[in-house]
Amino acid sequence: MTTPISPERDTRIDVLRALALLTIFVDHVPGTAFEVLTYKNFGFSDAAEAFVLISGISVALAYGTKFRPAGRLLATLKMWRRAGVLYVTHIVTTMAVMALFCAVAVFARRPDLLKLINIEPLMKNPPEVLVGIVTLGHQLGYNNILPVYAVLLLMAPAFVLFVSYRPVAALVVSGALWLVAGIWQIAPPNYPEPGFWFLNPLSWQFLFNIGLAAMLHVRRGGVIPVNRWLVGAAATYVLTALVWVHSPLWGQITWFKLPVVIGGFDKTFLSLPRLLHILAVSYLIVALPALSSLFRTSPDHPLAILGKRSLPVFIAGTLIAMLAQVMRLINPGGLVYDSLLLSAGIAMQFALAFYLEWLSTIAGSGKARATQKDVAPVRAPFGVSAVARANR
Repeated sequence: MTTPISPERDTRIDVLRALALLTIFVDHVPGTAFEVLTYKNFGFSDAAEAFVLISGISVALAYGTKFRPAGRLLATLKMWRRAGVLYVTHIVTTMAVMALFCAVAVFARRPDLLKLINIEPLMKNPPEVLVGIVTLGHQLGYNNILPVYAVLLLMAPAFVLFVSYRPVAALVVSGALWLVAGIWQIAPPNYPEPGFWFLNPLSWQFLFNIGLAAMLHVRRGGVIPVNRWLVGAAATYVLTALVWVHSPLWGQITWFKLPVVIGGFDKTFLSLPRLLHILAVSYLIVALPALSSLFRTSPDHPLAILGKRSLPVFIAGTLIAMLAQVMRLINPGGLVYDSLLLSAGIAMQFALAFYLEWLSTIAGSGKARATQKDVAPVRAPFGVSAVARANR
């Protein structure tokens, strides 16, 4: 049995991306009563894995069919331009977050805030840390997803080309790179502080490429095979993970003295249990019609619109989450306070998404009217004029 995927826009992707964005927002305001209800509490993976997998799928949808001999250069430049946008966005967001914490530290007389989310090194060594920020070697806490995504987009043209011609070989090479990076701890270094990037692109590229390869396969007429044994194995793994994270077993660095990337739950190097968990969850969503239909909506559904406008919503969500963190530190509040903070933040993200959708609608209508005005009426026989009107 196989499950085909419609060539039309699949709103499930937008809805799942929206849910990942909202989950990231709630998780980025730690300590609230609602943090225990997010996706990370139900298995080994969290919203970051979902975000990267969906990003690989999105790249396949946006550039996969365009990456042909005549259009490869243009598609490559578009991907690199997008990576540049993500880089600039990350730098601006980082500076805005630092300004927010510094402002509250000064005007609210809370210098302790300057020791949080990796801001303290900037206070001690501004020149080197500023160099680190620009070169992505110094990343603030809760502000480290965009750098790995930007690097993946820089690598994406090679990924798409390789996967297009040799999908199995491409995934084998990608998996080998993931394994080598995890075993030998190879990752972009921090600067000037010691350590690695929080999310290692050499590891996370494997999950990105799995999403990319799967969607390219589907776009070419392939199907995702549905097998009851695979479904059973995926469901068993997901249920085992659910029990595991709420048992004393959770928290071990690794098991049976295996390398952490194989037997642990490390996020930086995307350990195998985390990778298998997001793949098992994704497979169940695709393979089970009852589960899959939960995420299929109309294009004008609020979640579909939110997921469609993912980058500006993510930026807004990051800034709002940082503001909410500061507000909770100044006034811890309680359940009602947390509810108001998170509800207001989520409402602002939906408002931004609807505003951007409305702007695009207005712009589209304006272009359509301009096109109609630019077409001069031409007197012609009935049949010709009818065809002309029909083709406008």
